[in-house]
Amino acid sequence: MHLDIGDQAGRRPLVLGLGCERGAPCDEVILLAEEALRLAGLDRRWLTGLASLDSRIAEPAMMAAAAHFSVPFVVFDAGTLEAQSPRLQNPSEIVFALTGCHGVAEAAALAATGRSGALIVPKIKSSHATAAIARGGFVESSQQVAAGCWQSESVSSHRESRLPMSMVSGATP
Repeated sequence: MHLDIGDQAGRRPLVLGLGCERGAPCDEVILLAEEALRLAGLDRRWLTGLASLDSRIAEPAMMAAAAHFSVPFVVFDAGTLEAQSPRLQNPSEIVFALTGCHGVAEAAALAATGRSGALIVPKIKSSHATAAIARGGFVESSQQVAAGCWQSESVSSHRESRLPMSMVSGATP
């Protein structure tokens, strides 16, 4: 499958949604993400960001994938991802029982692209991870990780505060 997504010169409108088990191998998650791009004939340079569930904020495989693609990593709470359920192509009761949302990879990609975003690569799976891709702009999350730092964007002040990753493990939006 090759998607014609128009002239991409100078912009990268794709968001990669990822889900994984705790302790998933970094190389497995990265290979799955690369496979999602390959299946759709998409160029990795068009990626705007990587998105997932907030419980994966410090997951090494997620951090490795964001570094691999050189994009910001944003996370959303389960309620925000659950709000995407009507838009999911592959909702799962099992995932809901484990996370509080009916999907992680698809929902995170859609949440990160906002209301105008559209799922263009539905969920694909490996042994320990899931990946999906949505097209649209990249919206800011209340929690964003980039270059090993925690960033919290205040809607009112738009001021960034950075804390070391060691201070993030119990953080919630």
